Amino acid sequence: MSTLYTEAQLQEINDSLKGKTPQEIVSWALEIAKKPLITTNFRPYEGSILHLTTSQKEDLKVVWCDTGYNTPNTYRHAEELIAKLNLEIHLYVPKQTSSHRDVVMGIPQIEDPMHKVFTEQVKLEPFKRAMSEHQPDLWFTNLRKGQTAFRDSIDIVSQGADGVLKVSPFYDWSDEQLDLYNEENKIPNEFKYFDPTKVLGNRECGLHA
Repeated sequence: MSTLYTEAQLQEINDSLKGKTPQEIVSWALEIAKKPLITTNFRPYEGSILHLTTSQKEDLKVVWCDTGYNTPNTYRHAEELIAKLNLEIHLYVPKQTSSHRDVVMGIPQIEDPMHKVFTEQVKLEPFKRAMSEHQPDLWFTNLRKGQTAFRDSIDIVSQGADGVLKVSPFYDWSDEQLDLYNEENKIPNEFKYFDPTKVLGNRECGLHA
């Protein structure tokens, strides 16, 4: 069972992590976690967080919730990273194929009431299923300040309503810093990425709010 932290306790934790390197943040997190995992969708800069975390815990569970709508570039990128980093992938996909959904629903526009149903099917249900099966107490994410208004309101460490502690080691890092990290560690990156549930780049994905 996850430990529930008060806002004051979370603030104290974040204050203690200010100025720490991402490597130090991951080390701290792994010391307190009993069942950590990381989720990925292989979007841009996912290679950075996957390398950072699995460098310290090679058998870290990596949950990939594949919507079925990724670009060919993303799928090739995923295969490259899985092989390069020897990732322990746990794949979760929607219960209905994208081909079937294309016939009965397609990809609804954001203002369409069916968009909520679409998002539940391709993203939220597989994610909930993954979290239910693995029951993590700590979840590594690559949330960063400046991505969305919601993400600007959290910090390195936050906690969801489910009690799972979310740790974002690169929270204060810029794209330029991650570019340098990838270059130094020879980590590939891929920018041809498509999220059918977001449409707009600054729109929250639904997993973190």
